[in-house]
Formats: sequence, structure tokens, C-alpha cells
Amino acid sequence: MSRVSRQLPRWCVLAAALYAGAVLATPTSVNVNRADAQTIADVLKGVGLSRARAIVEYREQNGDFRDAYELANIKGIGERTVEQNEAKIRLKD
Repeated sequence: MSRVSRQLPRWCVLAAALYAGAVLATPTSVNVNRADAQTIADVLKGVGLSRARAIVEYREQNGDFRDAYELANIKGIGERTVEQNEAKIRLKD
């Protein structure tokens, strides 16, 4: 048996552990009133980093969001995007 063949099970376990860690590290919901842009972009489907930055900027200028559908006031985020992410959007911790 070659050295690579003997090491393969170890590499598979390591790869599985790293994958599981990455999956577990990604939150399933996000508080749009507290999160940074990167976290918002990571969690919300259809919201990239530039739109997530716009969310943070809007929040800083206008105060906390009181309703998830306020996100539709941000250019590039429509009601459909909010609907798709409604279960992932938190306004409080």
C-alpha cells in the first residue's frame, strides 16, 4: 500500500471537519441592525457585499430598521429579496 493510500483516510477526515466547521460557522440569520456588511452579505441570499454596505450605510444615516421591509428602501433590494430572506432577517437579538 502506498503512503498516499495510507494517508487518504486522514485527509478525508480533515476535509470533512473543515467543511463542517465552515458550514457551522455561517449563521442562519442576521440582525441587520447590528451586523457588519460582510456578515449580512454572507447570510442574505441575493445581497452581495456592495448592497450589504448600503444596508449598513442606510442604518447609520436613518437609525435601526423597525421592519424588515424597510430594506426595500435601499437601491437594489426589492420586496422580493426581502421576502426570500424574511426568515433570515432579525431586527433584535
